[in-house]
Amino acid sequence: MSQRFWPIGEAAQADYEVLRKAVLSGEAVHSLAAARFARRGLAGLIAWPVAEPIYTAVMLGAERPPWTPYADPRLEVLAAGYELILRVPTDLAVAQRIRR
Repeated sequence: MSQRFWPIGEAAQADYEVLRKAVLSGEAVHSLAAARFARRGLAGLIAWPVAEPIYTAVMLGAERPPWTPYADPRLEVLAAGYELILRVPTDLAVAQRIRR
């Protein structure tokens, strides 16, 4: 029995882990990822992964600094994080307006 030291973070790694598990258990694998691995090796899995990307987020707690009685920098960082996730790239917004 084997265990991972860290969670799968990329689509190529997910494909590799599925193939690895099948080989270690002696199962036959007939999938697009297996065909790419047979044809192009590990580089084929990295360049053209089949699995959907897996995004991992880590949340860390933080205490309010004692020198900021009215401002809370934690809220500013939280807002910046949401802005990063929700922001629409400028070129995408322009392209959508042009299509209309």
